[in-house]
Amino acid sequence: MVKPNYQAVLYDLDGTFLDTALDLGGALNQLLGEHGQAPLAMEKIRPVASHGARGLLALGFDMAPDHANYESLRQRYLDIYAARISLDTIAFDGINESLTYLDNHQIPWGIVTNKPAFLTQPLMEKLGYWQQTPCIVSGDTTAKAKPSPLPLYHACELLNIAPKHCLYVGDAQRDIEAGKNAGMDTVLACYGYISEDDDIDGWNATYHIQHASEVLQFFPR
Repeated sequence: MVKPNYQAVLYDLDGTFLDTALDLGGALNQLLGEHGQAPLAMEKIRPVASHGARGLLALGFDMAPDHANYESLRQRYLDIYAARISLDTIAFDGINESLTYLDNHQIPWGIVTNKPAFLTQPLMEKLGYWQQTPCIVSGDTTAKAKPSPLPLYHACELLNIAPKHCLYVGDAQRDIEAGKNAGMDTVLACYGYISEDDDIDGWNATYHIQHASEVLQFFPR
């Protein structure tokens, strides 16, 4: 049953709005090469891509944040990624179609990501989305990142729309938890970076979609 009172849609970035896995994975493989290790196949990297540097360094180096070399390795990874941030990144199929519909029907949309602002802004600028929305909330915009509801509350303030009237679309458990914590209905992007081990039914998203354009079913056509 389509609810008639959704007035805005908020998107996670990596794995939901943009397919960033090739650039995230390319940076990891370059770092592995610098340390004399073989590159990883993209099918191994892709399910981890939503988990950022921490998840990728754990995958590539089996290294946790409490390791003595972690911070230097993380910084090098971020430097490599920043240099190639939009080399192979594209919007997921159906995203641009959805944005055209939303814009044409004066339905506001925004981005709420755990990606830090120093990476979010240049990526969105290079791909031409930065000027399309007043609502881009990064992982360090508020005092806490997802699964805290604070970034989503901030997004609602920017759009001047109550959380109960917003849909939040994401591909990770923390996205669904953040949306629920903020009092939003949530949409799980099943096309995103989800691993075989993820218990997506246990995340209790309000809706599941298999293609980005399916978000439009929740708004009047």
